[in-house]
Amino acid sequence: MDAQKLVERVLDTGTWAAWDAPPAGMPPDEAVITGEGLLHGHRVAIVASEFGFRAGSIGVATAERIVAAIERATAEGLPLLAAPCSGGTRMQEGTIAFVQMARITAAVTRHRAAGLPYLVYLRHPTTGGVFASWGSLGHVTAAEPGALIGFLGPRVYEGLYGEPFPEGVQVAENLAAKGLLDAVVGIDDLSGIAATALDVLLHTQTEPATVPEPPADPIDEPAWDSIVRSRRPDRPGVRELLRHGATAITPLSGTGQGEADPGLLLALARFGSVPCVVVGQDRRSQRTGHPLGPAGLRVARRGMRLAAELDLPLVTVVDTPGAVLSQEAEEGGLAGEIARCLADMITLPARTLCLLLGEGTGGAALALLPADRVLAARHAWLSPLPPEGASIIVHRTPDRAAELAESQGVRSADLLADGIVDALIAERPDAADEPEAFCLRTAAAIEHALHEVTGVDPEARRARFSSFR
Repeated sequence: MDAQKLVERVLDTGTWAAWDAPPAGMPPDEAVITGEGLLHGHRVAIVASEFGFRAGSIGVATAERIVAAIERATAEGLPLLAAPCSGGTRMQEGTIAFVQMARITAAVTRHRAAGLPYLVYLRHPTTGGVFASWGSLGHVTAAEPGALIGFLGPRVYEGLYGEPFPEGVQVAENLAAKGLLDAVVGIDDLSGIAATALDVLLHTQTEPATVPEPPADPIDEPAWDSIVRSRRPDRPGVRELLRHGATAITPLSGTGQGEADPGLLLALARFGSVPCVVVGQDRRSQRTGHPLGPAGLRVARRGMRLAAELDLPLVTVVDTPGAVLSQEAEEGGLAGEIARCLADMITLPARTLCLLLGEGTGGAALALLPADRVLAARHAWLSPLPPEGASIIVHRTPDRAAELAESQGVRSADLLADGIVDALIAERPDAADEPEAFCLRTAAAIEHALHEVTGVDPEARRARFSSFR
């Protein structure tokens, strides 16, 4: 599909307006088209490669056109959708063409620094310097199904090394599985998915439509009762919370740097009137063979960076039986990633809210805790170890877990009394017995708590989390 047909398929009918004019002294035809239009009513700028012109390669004139379009989008405050389809640098123009990738990257960096969304749709093929510059800098990155995406073109590899490049590596679906892409999307679905992301990324916020229920009162039940309830396999987790309580959901995948972790969910979403970035521990994945590891915490830190750069609230959801215990986790820097998550959360220049949804075990839970507001489900809890592990340390047996949990003050009521939690969310009597109603109640509590956090003061957040006694 050529570039013109692509923009006509993606944009609202009849809204495309080209920005292109030949740069002074340059040929009129080039390997990219630029312009603007409406995407489900959102005004957006577009840069789309034209593979039919010298394989979409980037020469000096093409770079001039791309940079001019990015700078105009930045100046006019427009989100930018880039749709590369290119073999990379134009070999016929040599080194001067090669260094244009740095110019384009600088323009994208200024656009992102202005807090403007940058979406990327990688088409077949996208290789070389294009993939290694403006093709890999998206806040959200998708690719065409089956697209060849890679740094080194397979024909060049075979010519240099005398053997074919391994099959299946430079394919969009494989890169998505490895956490390098957020999604693989057909052209007919692109406009809807991009518009859903922009519904959050452009962060229009309105007043809440409803008055939330008053916070739940603490109930004097044994800590062990909550621990047992929190471990019910049918208890709703972050996925159910999004399904029942959020809108405009755009799942994101991995770190963007070759790591993914099914135990950590990253998404853009709206809770009622408030758009946000959601970083949530997925209880079901963790309980079915994917305990949270250092890669998951690096995915979480990607979410924190998104929130900071785009000035979006960050919602973290704590629900974990604990981080993975393994040689790979130790060598992968688990402890360091917990520390860096804590540091990022405490200093993040964006509104933050933490929801203790269920189990809150160890460093994996603590890593997402420090926030401007902390809410807890009635049967959520927070502990340095699973109670059985703490009992082994103190009593040399797991059999006194219930007794130790009581003495450690792990219950939501204890967390509220100690100032660790700001409010409790009712369970009637158990979230697993009323999953949809509980998720709606929780979503409303998140929305109103984010409205209450009207300003961001990382210094106040630091003071709060240095004052517990």
